[in-house]
Amino acid sequence: MRGLELAEKYYEAYGRPMLETKFADIIEQTAAGLVGQGSECLGFDDEISMDHDYGPSFCIWLPRDIYERYGAKMQAEYDALPQEFMGFAGRVAEEQGQGRVGVLCLEDFYAGILGRDTVPSTNQEWLTLSEENLATATNGKVFEDRLGKFSEIRDGLLQYYPKEAWIRRLVQSMAKAAQAGQYNYARAMKRGERITAEIALTEFIRESMQIVYLLNRKYAPYDKWMHRGMKELPIGSEIGDMLDLLYTIPDPAAAWEDVAANDYIYSLNTNDGRILIIEAICNIIVQELNEIGLSDRQDNFLQNHLQAVLDKI
Repeated sequence: MRGLELAEKYYEAYGRPMLETKFADIIEQTAAGLVGQGSECLGFDDEISMDHDYGPSFCIWLPRDIYERYGAKMQAEYDALPQEFMGFAGRVAEEQGQGRVGVLCLEDFYAGILGRDTVPSTNQEWLTLSEENLATATNGKVFEDRLGKFSEIRDGLLQYYPKEAWIRRLVQSMAKAAQAGQYNYARAMKRGERITAEIALTEFIRESMQIVYLLNRKYAPYDKWMHRGMKELPIGSEIGDMLDLLYTIPDPAAAWEDVAANDYIYSLNTNDGRILIIEAICNIIVQELNEIGLSDRQDNFLQNHLQAVLDKI
């Protein structure tokens, strides 16, 4: 059973009854769910994930004034709930997993992830927040929010970037993808700098995934889960499979043997299968830019589309 489903069932069986019987006077000040760090909050947990920070658990969020008065008492009641549930042992948190579940201060929850407990109001404020942290603050599921304050912040974040901030993030990733995958990779291979080429390829992979999330207007999670998550997105999900192919291509070094300094300056070394996949990925991105009206250029080089996209601000 996935951790998120287990958490909701556990809350229904023990969490809500605890609040209704022992904290009836403040129950309208509570919100409950499972949001934050951990693969279970993304719905990506599996059997491998069960070796740490797994088990029946949930979060209760209280506004600061209520938390300061009732938080310790409520945490004691939470700790007294049955540890085993539906055949699953109680959660044993590793040191870095402490404080992810239980009774939490609502404002501290958001501030701990984002460095603030309010929704950004300017483009600059949005751009100072990392995509990973925005994903962490808005993942999972809220089971109940009687007060509504937790969901008010969450819903404001889920409205996604304002147009200018979104375009600037998109252009930044397009520039990095073009520089790494369509420029530096080939030049590094031509020089025989394999380590540099692999670094460039890795950066291209990351930025192309980032572009897919941006085009879907969805916050990209922690690097560990970017590839897993993008395959479920409606726009550009096929890029995830194409990235897989990059690691099935035989060693491309032979494609660069005897290549002169002036070779492939204005053309592509199509003997390297990685080049073909990189260009195919960029072509899909360009098609989507055309489809949504961000660029009317047709060429594959993402660098050539930057100004057209910026002009949409």
